[in-house]
Amino acid sequence: MVLGRGTRLLAVAMTAICLVLIGPSAPSGALVAKPLPLPRHAAKDVVPNRVMTWNICNPCNQSGQNLGRAVEIATYAPQVIGLQEACVRDVEAIRDYLENFYGLVYHVEYGTVLRNRGRCGGWPWSPGAFGQAILSAAPMTDRVNVEYPDGGSEDRGYVAVTTMVGGRPVRVFNTHLAQRRQEAVRADQVGVLAAEVARHDRAIVLGDFNARPDAPELDDMWALAADTSPQCRPSPAGACEPTTDWHSKFDYVFLRGIAPLAHRVHPSLYSDHHMLHTDLDAAR
Repeated sequence: MVLGRGTRLLAVAMTAICLVLIGPSAPSGALVAKPLPLPRHAAKDVVPNRVMTWNICNPCNQSGQNLGRAVEIATYAPQVIGLQEACVRDVEAIRDYLENFYGLVYHVEYGTVLRNRGRCGGWPWSPGAFGQAILSAAPMTDRVNVEYPDGGSEDRGYVAVTTMVGGRPVRVFNTHLAQRRQEAVRADQVGVLAAEVARHDRAIVLGDFNARPDAPELDDMWALAADTSPQCRPSPAGACEPTTDWHSKFDYVFLRGIAPLAHRVHPSLYSDHHMLHTDLDAAR
């Protein structure tokens, strides 16, 4: 069931009210770890074969945005989550909310590509770290963080880890490609990413590619992997569900050596990109 924006707004508002009512009551001022309300049909525990990609939008600076992001992630409780435009401090807050309020415990690995006070706050001599992050309910190993040789108008890269999805090990990549109108830069970035993905028989590639499915710069990725939606193909005839507020598909779960079961796209109050999650048949 896909919830409307009005329903989601009510759920987030109720969450914020509950947070105020709970208040800082521990001696240290820490929040009491009481469950917060979730929309109906929410997952009750981490779904072991579910992965999600989400560009969480930065800077957006909405009040209570990290709590709201945690509410929305907890609604679907993926085993693995790839976040783009992620500040380390925001991810730490989201992870803490997920654990303290919902009992969802995630390991985190970061793919920092720049330190920027305007993006992530901090002091002038110690600005916040910005880039990608992977959250996994299972431990992660063999982390690799790569900055693309040419990031375009802003540094970009990918982070990769090995973790468990559906009870089997898999290599997971999370990337964010150059902004729009930088097609040649994105093509070079996809070349770097695809060369590494090709080394693995089983891989999941999450990310904001900033390109429509039929964009030529994605050719190298399509040659290696399929979109989570079997109907989505790199041609005008492909039926690809939009993943942004401007009705374009820019966000992908590419699968190599793994079959999809079902996927869903969920608009969010906290980003101009939608959450995209997919359940996988990891045994196939």
